[in-house]
Amino acid sequence: MFFEPAKNDHGLPYNPIKACVVPRPIGWITTVNKAGDINVAPFSFFNVLSYNPPFCMFSAGGHAEDHEDKDTVANIKETGEFVYNMATWDQREQMNQTGLIIDREQDELAQTGLEGIPSNMVAPPRIKGSPVQFECTLHEIVVLPGDSKMFVHHAVFGQVVGVHIADEAISEDGIFEVARVRPIARLGYKDYSWVDETNMFQMEKRTPEELIGKPPQAAE
Repeated sequence: MFFEPAKNDHGLPYNPIKACVVPRPIGWITTVNKAGDINVAPFSFFNVLSYNPPFCMFSAGGHAEDHEDKDTVANIKETGEFVYNMATWDQREQMNQTGLIIDREQDELAQTGLEGIPSNMVAPPRIKGSPVQFECTLHEIVVLPGDSKMFVHHAVFGQVVGVHIADEAISEDGIFEVARVRPIARLGYKDYSWVDETNMFQMEKRTPEELIGKPPQAAE
């Protein structure tokens, strides 16, 4: 099949775009505003972008009720800081619940039974129990136009200034063993996935010569 997003002429019950780029890491983002109010929200448009120095990004659409900036984006505009928390199988229900709370006055941590713990370099707290957290400062916000105000997205780019990794996730030989923490990822529609030792495999990088064999030696 082929369709043009501008025409939305796919003929399917739901737009399949998000289901075609999977799995997507979940950016479970904590922020605070200048008054100190904490917000927690998950975003499936999330990823790390570079390494030295590290940058990450997430993209957020409009608030479901008033179509203005989501609290996460508004808070980052105010303070220039946020924290990424890795969402795992063990905290999947709380992650999902934080995405369902749209009342701007509600405290997502309190409502979902989560506990915030202090960060080292930024004001937003980390989520206790999350095995990986990135403390981030704002680099840039890029506004992506939408077909309506609700679908205008803010792509938030942050520089990672502090990294927390649970000690139990580090192997004896110093490797972060992702299977130990079972991170979850967003697929399409209502589907999610997770990583553990049953669905991981390794591949070595190989040169073209190694893959197809070395070319024959030229005759002298």
